[in-house]
Amino acid sequence: MRWVRDPDTRKWLLPGMGVKRWFFLLFLGMAFLGLGVSFLAREAYLTLELPDAFYYLTLQFIPQLLRGGLFMGVAVLFVVIGVWKFNAGLLAAMRTPARSNASGEPESLVNLVYRHRFAGRGPRIVTIGGGTGLSVLLRGLKEYTDNLTAVVTVADDGGSSGRLRADMGVIPPGDVRNCIAAVADAEPLMTRLFQYRFPAESGEGLSGHSFGNLFIVAMSEVTGSMEQAIHETGRVLNVRGQILPSTLEDVNLVARTTDGRTIRGESAITAAHTEIETVGLEPQRPGAHPDAVNAVRNADLIVVGPGSLYTSVLPNLLVPELRIAFQESQAMRIFVSNVATQHGETDNYSVQDHVASIESHLGGAPFEFIVANNNVSARLPERWQSEPVRAGGAEIGGQVILADVIDERNRYRHDATKLADAILTIYHERGEAAPRSARGTGAEDVERMLSGS
Repeated sequence: MRWVRDPDTRKWLLPGMGVKRWFFLLFLGMAFLGLGVSFLAREAYLTLELPDAFYYLTLQFIPQLLRGGLFMGVAVLFVVIGVWKFNAGLLAAMRTPARSNASGEPESLVNLVYRHRFAGRGPRIVTIGGGTGLSVLLRGLKEYTDNLTAVVTVADDGGSSGRLRADMGVIPPGDVRNCIAAVADAEPLMTRLFQYRFPAESGEGLSGHSFGNLFIVAMSEVTGSMEQAIHETGRVLNVRGQILPSTLEDVNLVARTTDGRTIRGESAITAAHTEIETVGLEPQRPGAHPDAVNAVRNADLIVVGPGSLYTSVLPNLLVPELRIAFQESQAMRIFVSNVATQHGETDNYSVQDHVASIESHLGGAPFEFIVANNNVSARLPERWQSEPVRAGGAEIGGQVILADVIDERNRYRHDATKLADAILTIYHERGEAAPRSARGTGAEDVERMLSGS
C-alpha cells in the first residue's frame, strides 16, 4: 500500500482535479451492473435446479448480510486495482513520445501502448557500420525493437567532423550524429535542428558545420568526455537503444592500393579513386569500447553494413577486441550489401566482391546470410558514377538472399522499411535462437519466403 501514502497519489483527491466525479460515476455504474446481475442470479436460483457445489461457491453457509458485504468489498477491490493498473499502463506508454505517420498525423494511443509494451522485448540487435547506410538501417529496425546497439566508425577525417577532430582533439561525431538522429524519438523539429548544416555564408567559423556535431562536442566539454557526451545527447533526444563508437582512441585509416601505394586518411582514400587492396588502422591495436564488445557478445543478431566498405564498415571490424567478439559471437550474423557501387572505393564490385574483401581482412567467412538487392533493372544516373551491385561471381561463405530493398526515390540507397523487413524475416524464420550450425537451408527458400510466394 505504499502508493496510498505517496503525496502524488493523494493529489488525485484535491478539489478541482476533475477526476473524482468520474470515479464516482464509474462506481455507480458498477453498482447498477451488480444490481442487475443479482436480479438475474436470484431468478436463476429460484427457477433452476443448480448443482450442490453452488451452495459453497455462493457462500450460502455465511449470513446474507456478511455475505453481501464480503462480495461488495471484493468487487470494490477488483475495480480499484483494475482502474489503477489500466491507467498506470496508459500513463507509462504516454511517457513515450508519440511519432507521426507518413501523413503527419500523431501516433494512435493503441500503437503507443503496443510499442511501449512490446518493443523492449524484441531481439537484441547490434549493427556495425557508419555513414548514411547505417542510419537508414537503424531507422527501419527501431520499429521492431528497442534493444538496438549501433557500433559506429570513428575514422572520419573530412568535412565538419574532420575539422572538429583537428581543432578539438575529439573523435569525429558525424556518424554518431546520423545514428542518433535516426533512432531518436524527439520531436521532428528537434531532429531536423540536430541535422541542420550551416551554409557557406554563415562565416568561416560555422560554414559547413552540422549543428548536431557542435552539440555533441559542446556536450563533451560539459560532461568531460565524448563517451558521456554521446550518452547524454541520446538521453536528450530520447534515443531508443544505444550508439557506441567502436573505439574512443584517435585512429586513422590507412589503405594500401593494388599499385603499391599507401594512403593515409579516410577522405584521402576516397578522393584517390584507385583500387584498394587492404585497409588498416593506425595505431594497429586500438582499444575497443567495452560496451560495444559486450553488446556484440550478447547479441541475438548482428548486422554488418550497409555503408562504404573500406571507410565505414571495415574500420570497425579492424579493432582487435571487437573483431574477436564478432567472430566468437553466437548471434546470427548478416551482411547487407550496398545497392550501388561507390566511385573511388568499390567500382565494379559485385556482392561477392564486397564479402570477399571482408573475409580477406578477417581471415574467414563470418556471415550466415548476405542480403543483396534484386531490383537492379533501372540504370543509375551517369553523374553518380555508380552502378547497381549485382550478385554473381565466385562462391562465398554464407547464403546470398535476394530481395527488393531499394529506395525507389533514391536508387543509390536502401529503403529503411524494406531492409528491416527482410532482415527480421530472415531472423525469425531461419532459427532465431538456434545454434549457428542449425541455420542452414537453401537460399532459394529464403528468397521465396521474402517474396511472399
